[in-house]
Amino acid sequence: MKVALVTGASSGIGESTAIELHKAGYVVYAAARRVQRMEGLAAQGIRVVEMDVTDDDSMVEGVKRIIADTGRIDLLVNNAGYGSYGAFEDVPLSEGKYQFEVNVFGLARLVQLVVPHMRERRSGRIVNVSSIGGKIYEPLGGWYHSTKFAVEGLSDSLRLELKPFGIDVVVIEPGAIKTEWADIALDNLRKTSGAGAYKEQVRQLSAFFGQADRGSEPKVIADVIVKAARARRPRTRYAAGFGAGPILFARRVLSDRAFDALFLGAMRRAAKV
Repeated sequence: MKVALVTGASSGIGESTAIELHKAGYVVYAAARRVQRMEGLAAQGIRVVEMDVTDDDSMVEGVKRIIADTGRIDLLVNNAGYGSYGAFEDVPLSEGKYQFEVNVFGLARLVQLVVPHMRERRSGRIVNVSSIGGKIYEPLGGWYHSTKFAVEGLSDSLRLELKPFGIDVVVIEPGAIKTEWADIALDNLRKTSGAGAYKEQVRQLSAFFGQADRGSEPKVIADVIVKAARARRPRTRYAAGFGAGPILFARRVLSDRAFDALFLGAMRRAAKV
């Protein structure tokens, strides 16, 4: 019996991951703030946990419950996160800090809570859901990209740090996925900068994001997470989903200026459609 904890499991990638891990034979604890949205998971035999990754008490209690129930956590999937967009000068620092609280510090705190149990068993796997946004950048997305760059660096250091204890650390880098993420990001973007000096950039980036209906289904990423969880020797990173491969390839081979031009051109073309 292997036990998995999946955060951000009330929808999208997290929900799909909980389902696919359950099918793969894991005892799955699906965690999210909105327990009522996980009734479908509970009906399938998945154990739901109310957890807010910005609330230390809820994370501590959630991990305590799992250990009390099963005595172990073999897999932690840090999936909770959101995208806060807007021109850097327009976004209040309080919102920037909250973006880090959700996307970075919540992830980090759960690692701190789970690792002692994995270390004691000298085995375990931590899967951190980053984004291709941890390798690339966009205008009006400075805070979001900062958090994902942070997740990438944190994960790399953790991988080396935890290796002697038999704990693997894996990064997942989704491309465009059909989830609530784009709608939330767009809503923040328009409210924050839609009527000011950056409104033309907002219009273009909104059109670019509007192509998200061409994105991959969340199950594509869930399947990759299951693969990473079950691999005898997992890769350090898995990029998957619509556009992930070509975009990351372009970032590797192009200079910063060339990538700037490529991205801004794609935004302008999207806005003309």
